[in-house]
Amino acid sequence: MKDDDYKDKLTDAAYKVCRLAATEQPFSGIYNDHWQQGTYHCACCDQPLFSSESKFNAGCGWPSFFAAIETQVAYKSDSSHLMQRVEIQCEHCQSHLGHVFDDGPKPSGKRYCVNSLSLKFQPE
Repeated sequence: MKDDDYKDKLTDAAYKVCRLAATEQPFSGIYNDHWQQGTYHCACCDQPLFSSESKFNAGCGWPSFFAAIETQVAYKSDSSHLMQRVEIQCEHCQSHLGHVFDDGPKPSGKRYCVNSLSLKFQPE
């Protein structure tokens, strides 16, 4: 699919996050304080990305995970906003998910900071 093809599938806000790499406001996403058991999938292509077992409360205002489902997330250097970060994208459709940082809990030490708008949840 081309980016424009997602305009009919996503809300305007989700399109801006997923296809244009925008960021939703902190504490505004439906999955920030969501603790049901299941799997978080890509909002664009429905690929499984994160298990609820790796979700934790980072207090940053976005859903946070200490691990992604193996081979489902791609990593890309991001030097926007005068910062050096690592962007995370869906490996399958290149949807922008958020960023990964090295300040998470054990066992990985990673914090995958993800926009709720880039996800859809599938309960167990």
